[in-house]
Amino acid sequence: MSDQQSDQQTPESCPAVLSIQTPEALQALSHPTRVAMLEALHEPRSAAAVGRELGQTRQRMTYHLKALEGAGLVERVGTRQNGNFVETLFRAAARAFVVSPKVTWSGPQRIDALRAQHSLGTLVGIGEQLQRDAAVLLDRAAYDSEQIASAAIDAEVSFASDADRSAFMREYLEATKELLDRYGAKGAKPYRVVLAIHPRTEGSMQ
Repeated sequence: MSDQQSDQQTPESCPAVLSIQTPEALQALSHPTRVAMLEALHEPRSAAAVGRELGQTRQRMTYHLKALEGAGLVERVGTRQNGNFVETLFRAAARAFVVSPKVTWSGPQRIDALRAQHSLGTLVGIGEQLQRDAAVLLDRAAYDSEQIASAAIDAEVSFASDADRSAFMREYLEATKELLDRYGAKGAKPYRVVLAIHPRTEGSMQ
């Protein structure tokens, strides 16, 4: 699992979310049966047990488990005696999986652009972190019945000139700094605040 990125360890030492960052892991995750297996492996289970739940043979499950294990998406966590057989128990390597956009980048141009434009690199990094955080919070709501206090703002502004844009960004940063300073006391319950501004793209929400 050294080629993947994980965050937020659970008490059982299983990461809450794993970011898929290699083509090999993405390929292993692309089969719908394997996606269903990862859902079934939130708790340690054998290939036979997962097969019974999904209506598949143990041999078929073993084949898919080998592919998932080779990509670092499942791990062996022990064994269990079942009659005359000793079953190997597997568990998903994380409770949730997200795909990093970097896994589809094949050329050096994007990496060079990120190095040359620090603020753009920060925007891309925050976008990935937000994706991972959202996946963790969704699982806490889905599996732990937790009420998640969250908010999101999506707004559009227009600038008649570069000077207007610069003025807006300056005032924007000054206003958010005042709020962050006011509510940034240590020792209280921490929340992540993401504030971003960037040119609207073709794929942006209408």
